[in-house]
Amino acid sequence: MLVKEEIEVHNEPVLSENGELLVKEELEFHEEQQLVLSQDAEIPFKEEIEVNEEPVMCDDEIPIKYEIEENDKPDVKMEVKEIFEFQKKPIMIHMMTHAEEKPYQCNYCGNIFTRKDSLIRHQVTHTGTKPYQCNQCDKAFSRNSQLTTHQMKHTGGKTYQCNQCDKAYIRNSQLINHQRAHTGEKPYQCNQCDKAFSVNSVLIQHKRIHTGNKPYKCNQCDKAFIHKSDLIIHQMSHTGEKPYQCNQCNKVFSRNSYLKTHQMTHTGEKPYQCNQCHKAFSVNSVLIKHKRVHTGEKPYQCNQCDKAFKQKSDLMIHQMSHTGEKPYQCNQCGKAFIRKSHLINHQRTHTREKPYQCHHCDKAFSQNSLLTTHNRIHTGEKPYQCNQCDKAFIQKRDLINHQRTHLEKPYQCNHCAKAFIWKIYLINHQRTHTGEKPYQYIQ
Repeated sequence: MLVKEEIEVHNEPVLSENGELLVKEELEFHEEQQLVLSQDAEIPFKEEIEVNEEPVMCDDEIPIKYEIEENDKPDVKMEVKEIFEFQKKPIMIHMMTHAEEKPYQCNYCGNIFTRKDSLIRHQVTHTGTKPYQCNQCDKAFSRNSQLTTHQMKHTGGKTYQCNQCDKAYIRNSQLINHQRAHTGEKPYQCNQCDKAFSVNSVLIQHKRIHTGNKPYKCNQCDKAFIHKSDLIIHQMSHTGEKPYQCNQCNKVFSRNSYLKTHQMTHTGEKPYQCNQCHKAFSVNSVLIKHKRVHTGEKPYQCNQCDKAFKQKSDLMIHQMSHTGEKPYQCNQCGKAFIRKSHLINHQRTHTREKPYQCHHCDKAFSQNSLLTTHNRIHTGEKPYQCNQCDKAFIQKRDLINHQRTHLEKPYQCNHCAKAFIWKIYLINHQRTHTGEKPYQYIQ
């Protein structure tokens, strides 16, 4: 950890007997002190500080780096080997990292901070104040450092070059984050689970999953979000804005990522491949969900029953079964559905629309899933394999029915001890007890 103090030096650097660089400060000490310095510093400091206290030491020996500028002279780079030598304020801030003390709280969202200036910078995200205006375009920023970085886009200045690939960055911190993609380093560890991250900001966002904190609130409805980008996209649902248009079919999308995924339907590109079954996908998130078929992982747990799910959307839909909520209603017959996709499929029973056409024959279907299943007749694919024998099936439900021949007969007659694999077999059997003959011969 680096504690940054900016020091203006008015004295000439001098050398000690052993050749190390010494600097005498025009500062008020209780007693005359000298700093032993080396020539490996990295961080510039330019602020004059009065020191009236004894040096304060932290038990953790953390080097503090200074770069001291002298008037009309080249930069002299030095590393202070004494710890927290100048004043007590840096050690107080540093010690908060050990105690996890964060005394400054945001009165908008409850986030807490170690330093008051960090709180002030954060509060700008709520007020929307952007006092730093670019003089070359109409963009404005909440921080001067953001404006400085933005202005480099006009000048084309990307001074930080990766030594392992040809990428370059405006900021050194961006280069450091990028280089972790090469090294695989993930120094930011969550203290509530075993996940680790290469960037601290991603860890901060991840922690909100544990705390439930959603600082980005929509000003038109009561929804709130963990990520600011999700709020921006959500607000488009109020305005109807879809700024990203496909140049091949004119479809429009609210996210650029949605457009890129859609464009793969034109190119047929599927860059994400499963390393266990070699299926390929156009979207990485779909590959991640697919892998759970192999691992059996179900990370999304219902807090009202013991059911768990592979996808968050499935959990959200399941939770509606507890509340009875069906938010999607048909405007032609009044039927309501848990999922919007179910409503869309249902509405096609009214319109008779069948938009999914088979490329092998002239059949068309109202649902894409039906077309996928149908295509297996042409390809011969049978993805659902029985784990107790060598039979395989086109549809999952056929596999489930087959597996019952190995395991169970769940449909039991309440008149005798017979049991059946399928419910229709039980219904037909029960008629032998009741004498029911529902099918009448018509001449």
